[in-house]
Amino acid sequence: MTVRYRAAAGLAVLALAAPSSAAASPDRTPDTASAPAARAGAAARAAQAAQADEAARADEGAVRVLAISVDALNPTALQRLGHEGAPNLWRLVDEGAATLNARAQYELTITLPNHTSMVTGRRVAKRAGGHGVTWNDERPRSTVHRAAGERVRSVFSKIQAAGGSSALFSTKTKFRTFTRSWPRAIDRTVIRVGDDDALVRAARADLVGHDRALTFVHLGVADAAGHAHGFMSPDYLRAVEHADSLVGTLLSAIDTEPTLDRVVVVLTADHGGVGRDHSQVTQLGDYRIPFVVWGPGIEHGDLYEMNPTYVNPGRSRPRPVGPQPVRNSDLANLVTTLLGLGPVPGSQFDVRQRLRVGPGAG
Repeated sequence: MTVRYRAAAGLAVLALAAPSSAAASPDRTPDTASAPAARAGAAARAAQAAQADEAARADEGAVRVLAISVDALNPTALQRLGHEGAPNLWRLVDEGAATLNARAQYELTITLPNHTSMVTGRRVAKRAGGHGVTWNDERPRSTVHRAAGERVRSVFSKIQAAGGSSALFSTKTKFRTFTRSWPRAIDRTVIRVGDDDALVRAARADLVGHDRALTFVHLGVADAAGHAHGFMSPDYLRAVEHADSLVGTLLSAIDTEPTLDRVVVVLTADHGGVGRDHSQVTQLGDYRIPFVVWGPGIEHGDLYEMNPTYVNPGRSRPRPVGPQPVRNSDLANLVTTLLGLGPVPGSQFDVRQRLRVGPGAG
């Protein structure tokens, strides 16, 4: 990642230093150049300067981000399993900035819409400027842009613009929607349907072998067990234990590989689950999720105590207007903040990048 960001900064600086085509052409003197062209040139130079500044800031910390979404991770499962049953997830909570009372998206508590909010920083409802992804299956011709009716930027495209690399690992084919939407921004996509173990082996190898700014890992084992046997059933709790061990595999790599000493983990979920379903948006068990940040430079604490501008919702389901709880859609701009980048264009959550997770929070 560091090399990529340096290259981006160098290219931007070179672009600023190069003479413009208008100045170089004998047919385009300052006397004949139009005011709109001059304004356009100034805007282009300002954009190049901003990109150079972002690239330079991203290079300073050389942080890498591992985003983990544990599909259908109901916080009640963590409380029931305790530290003995879910030691790795509790390690993140105990050592990081965390809450077990974050919120899924207001409109829908299903997988693809919530993950689209995670990577775009937008709400679901198209009429309110959201991404418009309301379906929850693989549709080979679908893109986020088509759903929104406009071009939608993501954390992946933001990182690409700064010269960084991203990889996506998932256990569900519907995540190919992201690869179709941002094909040049996601450098590697791995789908292992129903095989979380193989997926994590691939993700671990990629994490160690490639210097990516963002590695996004989606684990589906708990969701599958919840649908088959019921959320909070013994089978579901065993699946959460399994997910915990897979998170442990990734943490072990971070602990032991010197090249991973600047990796920050952001872990959340798309929804919880009640009975054998999670689509009832008014059910606390469906819309309450964890949100945890862990790694170098991250301060231990409760995210709401660290961020007084965020409102702990208790058991309520706040609308996506006014003071907000921590949501899974905060992931996009938290990642850009950690990487030293500006917010994702068009995003709606944490646009000012004020979600604090390090020293000085609160």
